[in-house]
Amino acid sequence: MLADRGCRVEILDGDEVRTNLSKGLGFSKEDRDTNIRRIGYVARLLSRNGIVAITAAISPYREIRDEVRGQHEAKFVEVYVECSIDELVRRDKKGLYAKALAGEIKNFTGISDPYEPPPAADVHVHSDRETVQESTAVIVRWLERQGLIADAAI
Repeated sequence: MLADRGCRVEILDGDEVRTNLSKGLGFSKEDRDTNIRRIGYVARLLSRNGIVAITAAISPYREIRDEVRGQHEAKFVEVYVECSIDELVRRDKKGLYAKALAGEIKNFTGISDPYEPPPAADVHVHSDRETVQESTAVIVRWLERQGLIADAAI
């Protein structure tokens, strides 16, 4: 949708970044923080060159999210995509939640490791109660109201 409005966009997928830039990192707090710092660094490089950088990664710790936000010169928009554990388990094609719930995977976000919800995310969507289209519409309307993207009706 952003590309259709003339934005240059890159999506930094958490799994892809972990494979290509963070190989060898585990899931300890220190390793997770390192991974998020790396994602933030690449997003900063992209954004300062006029590219909208969307980071699609689980970032469970509030402190590191705030740290990365503070390093960005461009507008940093925090979107909290909330979803119940039951729904995450239902959607899980890799079976990771079942393994985590069985104690086979340690340091698993939301199961044996905390997720610290943002106290004041810029945008908050509920992917277990909204369709992808509904959640996307909430995000796009917010971006329009902030003047970050042009209104589609213009």
